[in-house]
Amino acid sequence: MTDTLDPQLLAWARDLTGRVRSEIRHVFVGQEAVVDQVLTALLAGGHVLLEGNPGLGKTLLVRALARAFGGSHARIQFTPDLMPSDVMGHAIYDPKSESFRIRKGPVFTHLLLADEVNRAPAKTQSALLEVMQERQVTIEGRAFEVAAPFMVLATQNPLEQEGTYPLPEAQLDRFLLKITLDFPSEAEERALVRLVTAGQVGDALQVDGVAEVGTPADVVALQAAAAQVRVEDPVLAYAVAVTRGTRAWMGLSVGASPRGAIALVRAARAMALLAGRDYVTPDDVKALALPVLRHRVTPSAESEIEGLTADALLTALLEQVDAPRT
Repeated sequence: MTDTLDPQLLAWARDLTGRVRSEIRHVFVGQEAVVDQVLTALLAGGHVLLEGNPGLGKTLLVRALARAFGGSHARIQFTPDLMPSDVMGHAIYDPKSESFRIRKGPVFTHLLLADEVNRAPAKTQSALLEVMQERQVTIEGRAFEVAAPFMVLATQNPLEQEGTYPLPEAQLDRFLLKITLDFPSEAEERALVRLVTAGQVGDALQVDGVAEVGTPADVVALQAAAAQVRVEDPVLAYAVAVTRGTRAWMGLSVGASPRGAIALVRAARAMALLAGRDYVTPDDVKALALPVLRHRVTPSAESEIEGLTADALLTALLEQVDAPRT
């Protein structure tokens, strides 16, 4: 069992994450649950798979988050002809020195937006998998570490679209959360249109209204604090029970592996820290069950015919698994 977090550290974490949230909302209207889930993944040291229609602000969210903690960001548009060296970097010959030097790719950043990641071929996806898991890139036999914190936020196209390559299960499992973005409400959309069009020429994404309230080192400290949040045995057992339940739940042909339970606990710790607590509650686990598990399970053919999604099946499962009273 971990020790209780220092109250001053807890207060600092609550204050800093609150200010980051507030700064992001200056330019990213609505979608509060999405912002909280992205921050949860960042504090847990995980990666995010974003699913939603174009034009919902995914790039804006990444830029605003990076600016809020003073980090760097990069965006890669994945295409069928994208090579691993385009993402990771490569060695080039320098005629002046008559030697090879390393040119680092866009993956060397704090926040990497991998747009339409499933349009890239398997070789490029595998290269991205290494840096997601190992936090390093191998170029010409040499390993180069990426800066901390490092998070990949990838968007994915529906597989029925032309030119898409299904992400391998190993890579899907490396994403801590799969976050779905929906259209904003009418009031949010009015506020968004007013904000974006006020005195602006063109459609460039403006994040000038976001103040830098932290540093990359602060994020690393928050990640270390999140790892020390207490998870009592009954709450841990609840996370395991939910994950194990997916393997026998009618309507799911493939359930989540033990990595699903690990991800659920990691994310719940980060969510608790965002809420200013040094302990995880069953509600934290329940709130994160869908984003943590929806990409780790596969509905059966019968369920798909009936129109049952992974979210619907997981929601039904959660209603049947008893949560501890803590």
